[in-house]
Amino acid sequence: MSPAHVGAATHCPYCALQCGMYVTREPGAGDGAVTVTPRQDVPANEGALCQKGWTAAELLTGGARLTTPLARERRDGPLVPVTWDDALDRVAAGVRAIQERHGADAVAVFGGGGLTNEKAYQLGKFARVALRTSQIDYNGRFCMSSAAAAAGRAFGMDRGLPFPITDLAGAEAVLLAGGNVAETMPPFMRHLRGALIVADPRETRTARRAALHLRLAPGTDLALALGLLHIAITEGYADEPYIAARTTGFEAVRASVATWWPERAERVTGVPVADLREAVRLLGTARTAVILTGRGAEQHAKGVDTVTAFIDLALALGLPGRAGSGYGCLTGQGNGQGGREHGQKADQLPGYRRIDDQAARAHVARVWGVDPAELPGPGRSAYELLDALGTPGGPKGLLVFGSNPVVSAPRSGHVAGRLAALDLLVVSDLVLSETAAMADVVLPTTQWAEEHGTMTNLEGRVLLRRQALAPPPGVRGDLEILADLAARLGRPGFSGDAGVVFDELRRASAGGIADYAGITYERIAAETGVFWPAPSEDHPGTPRPFLDRFPTPDGRARFVPVDYRPPAEEVDDDYPYYLTTGRVLAQYQSGAQTRRIHALNDAAPGPYAELHPGLAARLGVSTGDMVRVESRRGATEAVARVSAAIRHDTIFMPFHWEGVNRLTNPALDPVSRMPEFKVCAVRVRRPDAPGGSEGERGRRP
Repeated sequence: MSPAHVGAATHCPYCALQCGMYVTREPGAGDGAVTVTPRQDVPANEGALCQKGWTAAELLTGGARLTTPLARERRDGPLVPVTWDDALDRVAAGVRAIQERHGADAVAVFGGGGLTNEKAYQLGKFARVALRTSQIDYNGRFCMSSAAAAAGRAFGMDRGLPFPITDLAGAEAVLLAGGNVAETMPPFMRHLRGALIVADPRETRTARRAALHLRLAPGTDLALALGLLHIAITEGYADEPYIAARTTGFEAVRASVATWWPERAERVTGVPVADLREAVRLLGTARTAVILTGRGAEQHAKGVDTVTAFIDLALALGLPGRAGSGYGCLTGQGNGQGGREHGQKADQLPGYRRIDDQAARAHVARVWGVDPAELPGPGRSAYELLDALGTPGGPKGLLVFGSNPVVSAPRSGHVAGRLAALDLLVVSDLVLSETAAMADVVLPTTQWAEEHGTMTNLEGRVLLRRQALAPPPGVRGDLEILADLAARLGRPGFSGDAGVVFDELRRASAGGIADYAGITYERIAAETGVFWPAPSEDHPGTPRPFLDRFPTPDGRARFVPVDYRPPAEEVDDDYPYYLTTGRVLAQYQSGAQTRRIHALNDAAPGPYAELHPGLAARLGVSTGDMVRVESRRGATEAVARVSAAIRHDTIFMPFHWEGVNRLTNPALDPVSRMPEFKVCAVRVRRPDAPGGSEGERGRRP
């Protein structure tokens, strides 16, 4: 490709790999054809893209794009075009009216893990300074919160991969628990060159490429980790010198797993003892090894303990903090790492500071120019916030940026009902998502290639998203929207310029765990990203933060004993099958973007239910027939896909379409407040068979 056609160097709009790409408008195309081509200089993808990345340009020119604000002239009326001044005035007036009547916490904010660092930071500041509300959380609570909590208490820091992704190529063995990277982030597979062990109830694309597949029952990941840890300790694989030199708490963990002999682990998980021993042998005899967890292990009401058990296994084997080895978590959303570092989360301030820490409050308040006493305390977590909407004592207004909870939240029919009960729902989005369609005011916003800002990928590498194209006339960026709303609410001083906001973020994060003080746009561009923490501009960044010591008070990693408990909802005679959910290659998250791209819809046109041949035979269904899947919370219908890749007691459904999350269980982890997306009890039948009740579904008038 000639230099004239290279275009702007930026990053993919989807997952946390943040693959590098060039975005180019074809010469003479005017407002027409836009192409993407992969970059070779970004280590995460090294010139590769997945199907979603290759087709991402269609997002920029598709006909579904919102280009004007929309509002309802009356509560039961349709959304109609309005001016920006009218739309923002309506929002500001609605916010003031609700807060004057019910108090500051009566207006809430819900953000997204795909927002740039600048947007995530400004959204958190807007909530606490302009709205003065504690009620802010984001959809990343549904993604990374369990792994973040577990890593924080073990290592003193949550960074998805505490080493560059390229280190994986040297790992002789990799255990991947609950991840299907061959579909969710295909370029990641090029970094896995050693013996791959996959723990998953399904024979996924990733599992088919593994040396060993541990096909466990849904909801038993914690038992699997405890069984593996027992074998590692009792069969001589524990690295005693490492444990003595770099950790604390091992003896308590040794005692806690004494009863998790292999035969017990087999009974609970369904994984044969021989496979459990082989997995430990592969990890324990490798010169370098890595343990990775994904959403399959984490999205449970015991997700923090599950990740903790896998971290305990990694520590027992002497992996974290050693070159070429370690533990890591596969961040999912595009800015899932950065999005949780700078204030979108209910209990956090910028720099990964705790909002209930007085020193942290004082530091951030100085940057924001407010009295620390003005800053609210912790608010509700994501599902608890959504569940409280419109209830007595709960928020009466909600502003949504970069999220689609009508599709993505657990027990989504109930969540839609709570949204319908609000006095004011405002959504900023680039398309009319299912959530935006319920709103009182919809604000059309810029998307990935039309804006400048930073993203932090799964390695903790801060990357530069460069503007490649001008947004359509009538479209504004979220930073500008928030600045305009803050001014209307009597809180000026918010900037709509990404560079200005990033410089403020740097000051606010200085001295925190996620310290960006030394990161500048110029450095990122020159170095193809900078690893945090980087406390000064002459600091090289920190690609491997655990090599010399862990960021704990004594510099040691902490073993934490955990106990097994079963899924929050077990199968029974009424609901005899497990449901597990996940992603497919051609779609992404709630599908608000990918379901509007023709090639991706051709590849994955709609929801399906994957059934074992034995179950399909009992139901009398074949691939292509419709089936109805019901849980205690709701029901949905999907096309049957008969496959021996699924366990006989399990049904798999991808969650990119409305309806699937009507079934899922909002039981929450006591630490992370992560819902139990990955397992619940269901029954399945042909739609014309008797039985079952309609799922919950709220509709906006």
